[in-house]
Amino acid sequence: MSRFLQVEGLTRRFGGLVAVNAVTLDLHVGEVHAVIGTNGA
Repeated sequence: MSRFLQVEGLTRRFGGLVAVNAVTLDLHVGEVHAVIGTNGA
């Protein structure tokens, strides 16, 4: 499969809240992914 997107060490903050910390992932053509929080958002 060919790689569509590669992410290494992604961190996302909202003010003092760290929502995502050091995420690494590879997305390939034809795959389906979802990032869902504890509250379903």
